[in-house]
Formats: sequence, structure tokens, C-alpha cells
Amino acid sequence: MSPAAAAVQPLDGPGGKFRTYEDDRNAPSEETVYTTGNGVPMPHPYETQRVGTNGPLLLQDFHLVDLISHFDRERIPERVVHAKGSGAHGVFTCTKTLEDICLADIFSKEGKQCPLTVRFSTVGGESGSHDCARDPRGFSVKFRTEEGNWDLVANNTPVFFLRDPAKFPLFIHTQKRHPATHLSHADDSTMFWDYLSQNPESAHQVLILMGDRGIPYGYRFMHGYGGHTLKLVNKAGDWVYAQFHMKSDQGTKFITQEDSLKYSPDFSQKDLYESIEKGDYPSWTCYWQTMTAKEAEELWDKQRINVFDLTHVWPQKQFPLREVGKFVLNENAANYFAEIEQVAFNPSHMVPGIEPSADPVLQSRLFSYPDTHRHRVGVNYQQLPVNSTRTNYRMGNFQRDGSMAFFNQGARPNYLSSIQPMSFRQRTVDLDKVHGQFTSGAVTFLSEIRPEDFNAPRALYERVFDEDAKQRLVKNMSGHMSNCKEKEIIKRMIAIFREVSEDLASRMEKATGIKGYDGIRKLRFNGTHNGMAADDSYRSANGMLGKVGYSAVPNNGAPEYGTHKQPESRDHPGTSGLRVNGSTGQAGVTNGH
Repeated sequence: MSPAAAAVQPLDGPGGKFRTYEDDRNAPSEETVYTTGNGVPMPHPYETQRVGTNGPLLLQDFHLVDLISHFDRERIPERVVHAKGSGAHGVFTCTKTLEDICLADIFSKEGKQCPLTVRFSTVGGESGSHDCARDPRGFSVKFRTEEGNWDLVANNTPVFFLRDPAKFPLFIHTQKRHPATHLSHADDSTMFWDYLSQNPESAHQVLILMGDRGIPYGYRFMHGYGGHTLKLVNKAGDWVYAQFHMKSDQGTKFITQEDSLKYSPDFSQKDLYESIEKGDYPSWTCYWQTMTAKEAEELWDKQRINVFDLTHVWPQKQFPLREVGKFVLNENAANYFAEIEQVAFNPSHMVPGIEPSADPVLQSRLFSYPDTHRHRVGVNYQQLPVNSTRTNYRMGNFQRDGSMAFFNQGARPNYLSSIQPMSFRQRTVDLDKVHGQFTSGAVTFLSEIRPEDFNAPRALYERVFDEDAKQRLVKNMSGHMSNCKEKEIIKRMIAIFREVSEDLASRMEKATGIKGYDGIRKLRFNGTHNGMAADDSYRSANGMLGKVGYSAVPNNGAPEYGTHKQPESRDHPGTSGLRVNGSTGQAGVTNGH
């Protein structure tokens, strides 16, 4: 290097001064200078270079080329699911410690706080669709804890339409536009009801969707449910099954089907944004619902409730909610695209003390969500400020390069080096004890519809819905079915409703003018095995009558007795979920159950 070159000193680091994300986000327009993308000031954004006063444009006009070419690429692929959404930032505060059952730092002591971002959404509609559509609502939370990000990917309903993960892409196709006519459900609901009529495990979610909760009054007045079963692990190595609940401190409100036409397409976005702007900050109180592994086995054996089944709910009288904290949304996004459109939630983002269960739909989502983000946003999506962590230690790993790598970890070794070794934290969770010792041959599995699958929707219809709610439910469903072009589909749906309640089936027959089948005993489904079939000719899904590789199993995927074995090593305090902190794991004595 020449003496002259060596005399030139960088401004504030290699290559000069870097602008930070926070500086760019918060700077007012009055403090900026108009430039091209490479920072060259320009006198006016509307000027172009051309040949003479009336000739063609010049390719050398980089300002115009830079402007137009960037504009042509302003959009990233919208989410296949949950495309229409709103969000905000806030803070979570632990109100009651969870130390006895979970070692996660976020729940370690009362008053512990962490920043978070929440995104609400509809499910089926496009980015420009109506956010007061009758549709489940997504409710995702990114907790930026001191141990890394924990992403909770939830909905405003405690159950979902399916429990077999391979159904999800096909189900979502039926929630979109018709492949030939490009019509939505507003004009043709045939696909929607066709899927539901072939997959009766969806009955519980259908009643919720078509009931009063189907159109919440914006996003502030609805609860959130993790839905999936997770595992909480404590410092002793003991674990419990757990589900997360978020209860709106504003209460719940709904919009009727008729009144929904009076609201703007962006009502929910407007309501959330404006309430925060005026200081009316929405909040939710958070709870965990827990049970031991032994209780999960007993729950299946005695009540036929499967903790791995996304269409089942845990009785709260048996497994009461345990408060853990509250979060408040008190800051709107300064830039919607940067902070809401690009925010990426991933259910496999968990912190020590929170682990996945064998819930098959959860297991599938552990792969699907990050795979989607790498496609939609880019392989380095976690480097974006809205997705990055807020830990008090400097992160390091061996993820390098890829599109738009910004934090590429400098000159540090991109392998496990003995020359420049990085530091490691001691293990806090023994995964050998927390996760089952799964030893088995490969099994082909498809769930089977059984009488217990109608218990929860029956309780919802008969014990929760009052007469007015029942009338609105029937009116909503029959109105939506008026665009279904196949009577056979409606006859099958009424048969499914008859398994829920004869009263519901009779009302639907009267409302639609179509006589339904007498239950599902003599129906064959293309999406699920029929465990209630009158004979074997109706039992197999899609007519799979062969005896080779039959995919229905006696436990229907539930944790039956003997699923959770005691660990072989007795010098470890963990118990494979059979007890927590010295309890026997007997139903009714653990965690206040």
C-alpha cells in the first residue's frame, strides 16, 4: 500500500459511515436528500434524459432505469395463506412465574419483560381481500426473549379443520378461487363444502367458523389459541404437555353476516392502527394449559380426547388455565412492508424450556413455515430487523452467504475452528429424556372419524350456543351453501351435522330445502376412514379396500397407555412427563388439576 493511500482514514469504519436501521426508520423526510439507489443526489425525480426536446429516451439515464427497474420488483410473493394481515409492536410482561414447570427465561420471574411483534390475519383471502370476511383469523406472536426468538403461530380458534398434515395444501386450495372460473366462495362455494363433506373431523371448526366467532369485530376483540400441543420442561428435566391461550382484555365482539357489508375492506387494519395511535392500547392475558403424559394417556383411554389432535380441545375444568403474563400492543409499524409484510413467524423457533410434541400437524409446520419464508422473503430472512433477535450476547454460527447476506459474520471462521474458537452455552434441556424413545417400523397413517370426534361440536351447539346463536349459525351456513352447485354435497354435510345434533340437521334441512342422509354410517369419505361405518364397504377412505398397508390404526394417533416410558437411566431427574416436581402424575393432583 502506498504512503498516500495509507494516509486516507475511513470515516466510521471500513468503507465509511453506515446508516443504521433505526436511523433510517425514524428519520423525517426533511432530513433526507433525494438520491439514486447508489446515493448520488439528483435535482428532481421527474426529469428524464432524451434525444432533443421530442426524441426517444436515453439508456444512459441511470436515474430513470434505477427508478423503474426497482419499481418493477417492489413486490415479494404474498403469503399463500394469511396474505391479508395487520400488526403492531408491544411488550410482554410475566405476571406469574412458571419456574416449577418451565425453565424458559421469559417466564422465570414476575415482572420479566421482552419486546414482541404481533401479526393478525385472515386465512384464505388475497392481500387485497376484505378483512371482515368470514374466516379464521391468524394470531402470531414473535417474543424476542433474552434467549432468542420464540414464535407462537396461533389462530383465534382453539381447533382447526384437519389433523392429517398432508391435507393442508389441498384444503387451502378449496379456500381459494376456482381454478377454471376464478370465482371465490361469494359466487361458488362448491369446493369449500365438497372438502368439508369428505372430511367430517372438521365439524367443530365449521360450527365455530359459521357461528358468531366467524367474523370478529376487528382484531382487538378476539382471543388467540396456540392449538398445537407443546412440551414445557423445567430445570429438573421434568416436562408436561401444554397449550397456550391468549385472552383479549377487551372482551370479544362479533359482526353478523348482514352487518359485515357495512364495514370497509380494511376495517380491522384501521381499527387496530387508530386505537394504538390514540393511546387505546389493546392487551391480552396469557395462559398455559398443562397435563402430564400419564394424564394424556388417561384422557385418551377414558374420554377419547387426543392431545395430538388439532380438532380436539382439552376440557378446562379438568385442565384449568394457568396465568403466566400479559402483552400490550403500544406501537404501530413505521413502515408496513418492512415490519408487517416481511415479519416471518416460525413455529420451530423455540427457546430452552419449550419443545414440540408429536402433534403431526405441528411437526409438518415445523418444516413448512421456514421453508416458505426462505422462498418468499429470502434465505437470510432472519437478518431483517423485524425478524432478528434481541439477545445480550453476540450471535455466531456457520450460516453464510446466500441472497442479500448483510450480517455475514466478517472474517470469523465459517467452520468449527480450534484457532478462533467460539463459546458455547451448557446444555439446559436433555432431549433424550424430553422426547420419546420412538422405536418402530414405518407406519402408513390416516386418521379415522369416530364418535368422539363429535363430542366437542355437540357440546358447543347444545350447551354454548343459545337459541339466537343457533339461528344465526343455520342462516350463515344455509346462505353460504346457496352457492354450492351440488345437492349431494349438502346431503352429506347434513349427515355430518346429524352426528353432531339431530336438531341442527333438521334445521339445516328446513333452511336448505334438501333432505340429508341419515347419519354417516353408510357414507364413504375420500379424505378419512369411517370408523362409524355400517360395514367394511364404507370404512376405507377413497375405497382403499386392500388389506396391504391399511392406514387406520386402533389408537387413531393418540398417546395410548405405555406410550411414555420411564427413562432407563435413573440418575437423571427427568421423568418423560410421568410426574412434575415430585408429583405422582395422577389425574387431578398435578398443577392444580
